[in-house]
Amino acid sequence: MSTLPHGACLLWKPELIWLNAISDALIAGAFFATAFVLAFFVWRRRDVMFRSVFWAFSIFIAGCGVTRLLSILTLWVPAYGIEGLAKGFLALTSVGITAALLLLLPRILVLPTRIQLRQAYEALEEEVRQRRSAEAMVQRFQEIEATESQVRQAQKMEAIGQLTGGVAHDFNNILTVITGTIEILGDAVKDRPHLAQITNMIGAAAARGADLTKYLLAFARRQPLQPRSIELNALVVDAARLLRPTLGEQIEIELMLAHDSAPALIDPSQLSTAILNLALNARDAMPNGGKLTLETKNVVLDENYAGMNSEVNPGHYVMLAVSDSGVGIPGGLLEKVFEPFFTTKDVGKGSGLGLSMVYGFVKQSNGHVKIYSEEGHGTTVKLYLPPAAGVADALPAESGISGLEHGDEAVLIVEDDALVREYVVTQIRSFGYDTLSASNAAEALAIINGPERIDLLFTDVIIPGGMNGRQLATEALKRRPGLKILYTSGYTENAIVHHGRLDAGVLLLPKPYLSSDLARMIWTALAS
Repeated sequence: MSTLPHGACLLWKPELIWLNAISDALIAGAFFATAFVLAFFVWRRRDVMFRSVFWAFSIFIAGCGVTRLLSILTLWVPAYGIEGLAKGFLALTSVGITAALLLLLPRILVLPTRIQLRQAYEALEEEVRQRRSAEAMVQRFQEIEATESQVRQAQKMEAIGQLTGGVAHDFNNILTVITGTIEILGDAVKDRPHLAQITNMIGAAAARGADLTKYLLAFARRQPLQPRSIELNALVVDAARLLRPTLGEQIEIELMLAHDSAPALIDPSQLSTAILNLALNARDAMPNGGKLTLETKNVVLDENYAGMNSEVNPGHYVMLAVSDSGVGIPGGLLEKVFEPFFTTKDVGKGSGLGLSMVYGFVKQSNGHVKIYSEEGHGTTVKLYLPPAAGVADALPAESGISGLEHGDEAVLIVEDDALVREYVVTQIRSFGYDTLSASNAAEALAIINGPERIDLLFTDVIIPGGMNGRQLATEALKRRPGLKILYTSGYTENAIVHHGRLDAGVLLLPKPYLSSDLARMIWTALAS
């Protein structure tokens, strides 16, 4: 007789008994696996909704698995009490889960479906796209506003440049007479110390006025330049040597020169003046002493930089940076520092033309200038100069022309300003030359067509009569092929200066000038 308690109900057939045992074992395994997966999921996903429900489901399913094992046990052992307790616990758990599900049913019904989640995700992506588009539009508006600000600033600077150029032209004519006549007067009263002192004061004031007009012309980008290939490091070293006594012992000068610095295509005298102006500004920014740093480096201004600075052409440049450890410039004033007559110095301590001269000179040289400053942390002005092809020229030593000799040459002076014309005629006659004069191009051509001897045409660039000085010289050379030409001007426009550079083979005597300069240039022109 079989010992299985359930044998009777299973008709004592072993195949039915084992079928029940194996089936219950497989079902129990499935319950335990499901309970494990649910528990592991809830344990790893801390942010899952309805965590307590998942835990209850896990426990309930594990209990179902236990009852299946107990059913197998009772096939051999009559453990009906244990099986009853397990089922009772499972019944209570099922009641709790049923109640919880009924309470959660309204919330479960409103849970989004996969389609709704996808639609919500697409809507979110669209919102993000629109927000990014709006941000890009705002950035574009800011760029447009910045560009318009730069354009307005450039237009303002151009208008100021035209104004200052015109003023400098007329002012240079006046200064030519003043500097020339005061020089003559100084020679006449050199044996009377009191009067000589007065003439020296007038001469110094006129020289200062000449410097101011030179700075104005440089800012207006109408200063005739004579650029050539120079070794920038050598020029900076020479400038630093000259700056040491000017700046004083309380300011340390440091040189940071790139060994591979390329030659720069620049007017060396104008660049030296620019370095001097920047150094003097740096000195004024360091009243208690500090450090002035001169740095050279080869740089590339790329398309991104050019996009943020519309006046810049991308490409290779030779950078010269002048930095100080001074008081710095307030951020709100940085856009104004290159304007003429603008200065942060106290009244009477600066003309406000130093930086404007640097700005105009670098722009006229096809370069770029940028200023960086922060209050309390100093200022850096970077000059980006155009590189030169080939080997740099050596810097010439200063030399004068002594022992000027002349014969009986005749000079035709063409000058529309009566005071200047009278002064120039008087001076050239005092040098021993024969002189002829005209106030406009028509009078000059009438003289050139006449029988008088003319060895040199000394003409202002801007004259009335339907043509400028360059055109007059062209017509004069057609009539007298061997005629020598010397130009003078305080404002050349584009007659003999193109792209900011003096035309090759052109001799120019800038106004205002001293009689010694006039004598030297006439001798040079006649000897050419």
